[in-house]
Amino acid sequence: MTDTIILVIYSLCFLAAAAALTKRQMHMFQLNSYKMGGHLSWVMRDGAGLLHRLPALLAAALVFVPGGVYASAALLAVTAVLNIEKKAKKPLVVTKRVLRMFITLTILYVLFIALASASGGARTYFYAAFALIVFFNPLTVLLANLLMRPVEKSINRGFIREAERIIDQMPRLTVIGVTGSYGKTSVKFYLGKLLSAKYNVLVTPESYNTTLGVVRTVREHLRPTHEIFVCEMGAKGVGEIKEICDIVKPKMGVITSVGPQHLETFGSIENIINTKFELEQALPEGETIFLNTDNEYIASRKVRAERISYGSDRPADYRARDIKVSEQGSEFKMTGRDGVEYSFVTKLIGHHNVQNIAGAIAVADTLGVPMEDIAVQVRRLESVAHRLQLIRRGRDLIIDDAFNSNPSGARAALSVLGEFSGFKALVTPGMIELGEQQYELNYEFGRQAAEVCDFVALVGEKQTRPIYDGLLSAGYDKSKIFVGATIQAAMAAVDAVVTPERKIILLENDLPDNY
Repeated sequence: MTDTIILVIYSLCFLAAAAALTKRQMHMFQLNSYKMGGHLSWVMRDGAGLLHRLPALLAAALVFVPGGVYASAALLAVTAVLNIEKKAKKPLVVTKRVLRMFITLTILYVLFIALASASGGARTYFYAAFALIVFFNPLTVLLANLLMRPVEKSINRGFIREAERIIDQMPRLTVIGVTGSYGKTSVKFYLGKLLSAKYNVLVTPESYNTTLGVVRTVREHLRPTHEIFVCEMGAKGVGEIKEICDIVKPKMGVITSVGPQHLETFGSIENIINTKFELEQALPEGETIFLNTDNEYIASRKVRAERISYGSDRPADYRARDIKVSEQGSEFKMTGRDGVEYSFVTKLIGHHNVQNIAGAIAVADTLGVPMEDIAVQVRRLESVAHRLQLIRRGRDLIIDDAFNSNPSGARAALSVLGEFSGFKALVTPGMIELGEQQYELNYEFGRQAAEVCDFVALVGEKQTRPIYDGLLSAGYDKSKIFVGATIQAAMAAVDAVVTPERKIILLENDLPDNY
């Protein structure tokens, strides 16, 4: 009877620890785009996660000590508490895939408990195995993914075929693919707004830019009444843009930028360039690709599609000129395909936003939306959340550029900050996924910040060391640098600075939960 009670207690402690760890690992696996290689790399870097699993390793050893099974069970309970996930910036989305993985693991755990129940004298070894399963939980989550892979592939193929059928049944639909290392989400939303002056338009919502995100948009939102589908196409590896193009069959494309975003997964800038231009390669012969030729990687690329260029810094078919930026917004001029010069006013701030709007204007004008209507829609554009979004806080201003920082975007955001008058503060955890160039590019970001900022608050000592070094190399006053563990601590440090001037606070990047 006592053995049964011990088994029940130990099993409950095991399940509690396994449940807490599985939820966290599943969340991170989802944020890592269900890529096993990428998730394993994250697990290897996750020092805090390893530390929080160590009690389970000790628990495995204690079961062999006389009477140690009780202490072992207690350590599993401690492991459960340590691994209860804190409030997340982007919580786990309990999709059907996630549920299937949870169910698979639950069945495996219950079967293991049943084996332990029937093990008799070998039960101690099962207790040790319970604890080791908890310690190696990241691998058990990947095991569940492997076991379910054939099922997931079959389900996904069915969804993809359904999306393809929907697209094939709408031969008059114009699909516009939008991709780039950065700027693609903004261009997508701006383009949707401008085209809506003449057409019934669907855009992929939020950041639905993966293959399955696009497939879900087509299946759930595309209707026969839609005339244009603006499809954002994201990628973290070679071939992923082509995969989306094979499904939605774009008739036009926009490439907003190429840069070292996701260099960690792409491996080289050449792979990034080639992947973005998979969109151009997928276009039918004679169709049009819109290229931001301010970007050096794009400007020099030869294409087979009809090429229409846009930008603001270099000569282009659609070039924004006479740009004026203030905290009220931006103004610029542009000549349309009719040869007439038009003036545009927008509430959006920053040269980078004007560049993105120029791309949207180029597409809308080419598709026959009258320039007068485009100008009205430009005036109505709203900031895309966390992309140079201006937020007023009393007399102070916050420039929220927290989404997915990259070297070009960070430089552009500092330029916007420099346009404002007042006490200029930067709050940032730095840039990620830049591979071997991560230190160098963050170091340069620090040097650039030194030229603009009156105060810099860095989030994460280890993560932001390159920025700190860059600041000091530029002769920046060390007393004007704060390094804290959280964004809240960084903002509190900025708020604590006493100055007669209003504060202009740039929030540059906000690391996802898996960082």
